[in-house]
Amino acid sequence: MSRRRTLSTKKKLALLVSAATVAGGGAFVMATTSNAAQPAQTAAESSVCQGLATALGNNEKFIEGQRAAPDAQSEARIANREAVIAQIKVQQKASGCVVGESAQGSQAAQPEAPAGNGGNGAGAGNAGNGAGEAGAGNAGAGNAGNGGGAAAGQQVCNGSTVTLSGEGGAPAASSNQFPAGTKLKVTNLDNNKSTTVEVTSVSGSCVLLNNAAFEQVREPGKFLIRRAVIEKVG
Repeated sequence: MSRRRTLSTKKKLALLVSAATVAGGGAFVMATTSNAAQPAQTAAESSVCQGLATALGNNEKFIEGQRAAPDAQSEARIANREAVIAQIKVQQKASGCVVGESAQGSQAAQPEAPAGNGGNGAGAGNAGNGAGEAGAGNAGAGNAGNGGGAAAGQQVCNGSTVTLSGEGGAPAASSNQFPAGTKLKVTNLDNNKSTTVEVTSVSGSCVLLNNAAFEQVREPGKFLIRRAVIEKVG
């Protein structure tokens, strides 16, 4: 009788362990399924996704401009930007964003300039020189807009947000307003970091920073600078 009771108890324990294992496995499967089912975020839902979508959109607009007004270097520029777009899509997927979502550079009310730039602050009504304003005719090399006429030390690109171009290399910028060789100082007012870079190519925005330059002023995990002050310094 005692042995039978012992065996019965062991069987009960075995059954309980098996049931717990099955329940735990089911909970794991449910949790995994739940995590996998989370929808990708859009630019409107995440500042990271907005930054990546803006970077993708600016590169797409640059390609459109090159195709509308091609020159001898357009094919190489387009191939380069297509590679950049592919990398941005990889970043979108890794960040949980909608892959391929595209947005042109958005406008925001220009923040107050740092000390020493009095008189150059810009209101929302001065956003006309913001990101994404390049026309097809501005896409070729040397065809940057008229921002080059600004004096050294003057605040420019009023109302523009700043994002990255996705291009590698040493810190640099691209622009549809300033010719190659122009030096711009970009300050992120959210962390008070700044970088001074040289414009080396044309883009679809007033200023786009390449990866190395953007890393110098970015906030961790963000791909868009909403409160930026941009100055022409040379």
